[in-house]
Order: sequence, then C-alpha cells, then structure tokens
Amino acid sequence: MSASSTPSSASSSLSTPAALWRLKPFIQPIIGRLVGGAASALAAAVLALMVPIVLEQIIRGPIATGNVAAIVGGAGIVLLLGLGEAAMVWLRRWFVLTPATEVEYRMRADIYARLQTLPVAFHDRWGSGQLLSRMMQDIGLIRRWIAFGLILLVVNLLTIVIGAVLLFQWHWLLGTIFLVTGVPMWVQGYLFEKRYGVLARQSQDQAGDLATSVEESVHGIRVLKAFGRGKHALRRFSSQAETLRETELSKARAVGTIWFWLDLMPQLAFGLSLLAGIWLIWQGQIDAAQLFAFFAMATVLRWPIESIGFLFSFMLDARTATDRVFDIFQETNTITDPKNPVHIAEPRGELAFEGAHFRYQDAGASERDLLDGIDLVLRPGETMALVGLTGSGKTTLTTLPARLYDVTGGRVTLDGVDVRDLPLAELRRHIAMAFEDATLFSASVRDNVLLGRADLDPHSEEGERVMREALDVAQAGFVDSLPEGTETIIGEEGLSLSGGQRQRLALARAVAAAPKVLVLDDPLSALDVDTEALVEEALRHVLAETTALIVAHRPSTVALADRVALLEAGKVTAVGTHAELLKTSAHYRHVISSLEAEEAARTGTIPIITEEMIEGGASATEEEEVQA
Repeated sequence: MSASSTPSSASSSLSTPAALWRLKPFIQPIIGRLVGGAASALAAAVLALMVPIVLEQIIRGPIATGNVAAIVGGAGIVLLLGLGEAAMVWLRRWFVLTPATEVEYRMRADIYARLQTLPVAFHDRWGSGQLLSRMMQDIGLIRRWIAFGLILLVVNLLTIVIGAVLLFQWHWLLGTIFLVTGVPMWVQGYLFEKRYGVLARQSQDQAGDLATSVEESVHGIRVLKAFGRGKHALRRFSSQAETLRETELSKARAVGTIWFWLDLMPQLAFGLSLLAGIWLIWQGQIDAAQLFAFFAMATVLRWPIESIGFLFSFMLDARTATDRVFDIFQETNTITDPKNPVHIAEPRGELAFEGAHFRYQDAGASERDLLDGIDLVLRPGETMALVGLTGSGKTTLTTLPARLYDVTGGRVTLDGVDVRDLPLAELRRHIAMAFEDATLFSASVRDNVLLGRADLDPHSEEGERVMREALDVAQAGFVDSLPEGTETIIGEEGLSLSGGQRQRLALARAVAAAPKVLVLDDPLSALDVDTEALVEEALRHVLAETTALIVAHRPSTVALADRVALLEAGKVTAVGTHAELLKTSAHYRHVISSLEAEEAARTGTIPIITEEMIEGGASATEEEEVQA
C-alpha cells in the first residue's frame, strides 16, 4: 500500500451508534463500572440542579424575613450539595478510569494478535505507520472516550432534559423560550456530524500516512544520507504535514461553527428570558425569587449545553477511530488452520509442488500467473538449488511451503499431505526459512537465534547447546565479541550489525529451528568469500539429514545441491545435477554465466565455462579461474 492511501473502510455506511456498538465485546466486562460511573455523574448533575431550587426557598423565606439563622442553614445546605457534587465527580472517575485502561489493553492485545495471524498479503497492502497509528492513537482515543466522553455525553443530555422540565415549573413561557432557542443548535449539530465525520476520518488516515513517512525515513536514513536526499524526504514530509494541517484547520472551522451556535443560542435565550421574566413580574405572574431561581437553573444548564459540541465531536472522533480499528478486525484471514487438520507424527521431509500456480492480488487480469504450473519434488534429505533469471519467481516459490502465501492453483505437499491441511504451528515447526533480507528483532542474540524453538528454555543447557551449534554452522562467532556476548540486545532490525552479521544470525535462527525442511532464499549473499566457504562446509553436514530448497544466486551455492531446478517464466523447465544441466540446457548455461559474471564482479575473478566442461559435465567448483 502506498503511503498516501489506505484500504477503504467497509464501516463508513454504519450509523454512529451502530459503529460504536461494535465496541460492546470490549466494554461488556466493565459495563457495571461504567453504569456506576454514569450514575455518579448523574447524581452530581442532580445535586447541581437542586441548588437553584434551594436558593429560591432561601430568597422567598429567610432573606425575605431577615432570619439570619435560617439564611446560614440554607447556605449550609448549598455547601453540602456542592460537596456532594464534588464527591460524585470523584466517584465517577474512580469507577471508570482503571476499567477504561483495561479496555485499551485488551484492544491493543487483540489487534497485535490479529496482526500476527493475518497473512503476508495483508501486510503488503498496509503501511506500517497506518497500523501503528491505529494501535496507539486510535485505541488511546477510544479509551478516553469510554472513560470521559461517553458518560458525560449521556449524563449531560439527561441533565439538559431534566433541567428543561424543571424550567417549566416557574412559567411555561420561560421554559418554551429555552426549548425554542435550542432548535438551531440541534440543526447545526446534524449538519456538523455530516461534515466532521468525513474530516475526522481524513485526519486520522493522513496522520497514519505521516507516521509511515517518518518510519520509512528513520529506517532508510542511511540511504537518504548516502544519496543526499534528505531535503527531498523533508519536502515530501512537509507536503504531507501541510495536508494534515489543512485538514485539522477544516476540523477546527467545523468545531468553531458548532461552538458559535452553542455559545450564541444560550446567550440569546438568557436575553429573551430576562425580557420575558421582567414582563411576567410586571404582570404579577411570577415573583423575583422565581426569576432568580430560573436564571440560576439556566446557569447550571449552560455547561451541559456548551459541552455538547465538544462531546459530539469527541464521539465522532471515537467513531472514526473505531472504524479504523475494525478495518483490521474485519480483514479476512485467508491463511488459517484447517477445520479438519491432518498431523504428521514422523515427517520424512518430502516436499512437492504439484501443478502449483500463484499470482499476487494486484496482478492484472491479462497477466500470466507468476508461478504458472510448478511441478517439482524434493526427496527426503535432498538439497535442491533453485536457479533462474531475475523475475522468474524464485523468491515467490520459497514462500509457498510455509504458507506465507497460499497457492492460487495446484498444491504444495509435505510427505504427501497438502500443507493447507496441516495446522500452521505444526507446519512451521517442520519447515523453517531464512531470507536474503535478514530481519532481526530488538532482543538479545540468544532470543533471536532461538526464536523458532518455543519448546526450549533459552537459558537451559539444551538451549545453550542448540544456540551454539547453530552459531557454529552460521560462522557467527562474532557474537562473543559483542559487549554482553549472546545476551547483547540487538538494535532495531539489527542495523547495528553489518549485513553479513545479520545474515549469519538469520541463518543460525533457521538452523536452530531444527526443521525437517529448510528453505533458504540466498542466505549467504552478504558474506565474504572466506566466510561463505566456511558456512557452506558447515551447512553440508546440517543438510545431510534435512530437505533443503536453496535459491542460488552464486555458482558456489549451486555446489551445495544434490540437484538443481531451473525456473523459467514461472515454470520449472529442467531438473538435474549441475553437470547434467550444463550439458543439456542452453538456458541453464546462460543463467550460470550470469551468476558467474556477478560473482566475478564481487570477487575479482573471471570464471570460464569451456566446451570441455559442458561436454564432460564438470562442476562449477572445478572451473578454471583467471585472476582479474
């Protein structure tokens, strides 16, 4: 997915209540606490509404008669109501703050678990910044809305209704003025929802795009510096930041409009009520105490009325955040455990591709399948090299055995069992991978190497033995010279290590997993010649009892293989030993020549394939080399 776009939301057609109702499974465990918080907030509002009624009685009674003791008693009652209101506000916070953080925790944990189970195809479409903004900003916003916005919106609406009813007890004309002047606010609120909802979604998506740009720039800082493109990245970032700023300004204007009406109409109501109240007193229909109590009540209601705009926009932000979070929850997981799983108790390691087809999700209808009917069998314990020109589909083929992607036609089998019929955990115990682009995690060397051995305690004697054997095979003895040895924490993505060091640790991780099938996508590309030779020699012992599929980008890697498969335009066009293919396949000779040319540029040697070698079937390691 590009940094400037996000997958479309299927939730936009839902009403705001329906969209927010999807949070029910997360809120249900704390619903009792939320009800307690709402009850406390409502009690605080009711206590506040009682103050004007008490004031009316004080003015009409003790103040009119001059009874000082009664005035003090009335003031004490007002004080007690204020203290009670404060206590209820504290109780509301006690009820909801901790449970709301539990909701936040559960949502984050569930999204993280969801991201781990969704297929690689999902991650191909989504920018990491978009996922990060949903995980952090959106869920944090939902938590604040549950703890604050939801309860206050409900309670303030109830307070307005109760207060409006109470206003009618003094005179119907005063209550009517209050209600009629509220109509423009509700109309503007409806228009506000239509506009603000769209802007809120744009803003949060643009914030995700901006986060993606920051992450890409940080991860690619070496490239940007090497090519002097820092200013270019800054211009791109500034453009995205300016777009987000303009959207935020549009949001601010929308909020400003609703606040204008929320501030104007109460002021207008106060003015009209004052004129009507004076006229009613002149007509003898109410007295000064009643008018005073009416304005005291209207003042109490002013904050709930004015808060509606803020709480309404808060609710729409929460709705947008909910849509964005549920965009992930609603993604279809196409790579799942089978309903009727098959188990392989003692795997032999026979890996077979039977008429396997694959095409990426964004491939055009007129394009051929990237893998267009692969038929290939790896015998148990056999090492097979996979060679082909760039774009022939080698790397894609290696993703199919462990179901990083599923075939779109045909099948892949392990010991005759379709890999789609095996539980994913079991399949990935039997098949391990090492990629050319070695990815390490911000953890210790030990934890990185033993990542695939959930059955081992990393710090046990067995864990130590497995780790050491894997490090020896990968020629990764350099770890002992790190500041804390194998307990050294590797920096983000292992960028504190060299490319060759990262590759060796990734290879050690694959070896430590002790799989029955090992899939290696050119795992030695960043190694120097001497280290590569040592690793290859160690790998020969490891691969003696392990089925291996190795993508070969070097002639020396081909030498590890028992047989070689030639991939051409999405099809396996030839299978045999290196010597056999040299004799029988012109395209294979072309591919090997290309590999040798690349090797020559890297090592400074010029290998030559002679006619005698083709006729005699000499191995690649026996070719004459002329020093450059």
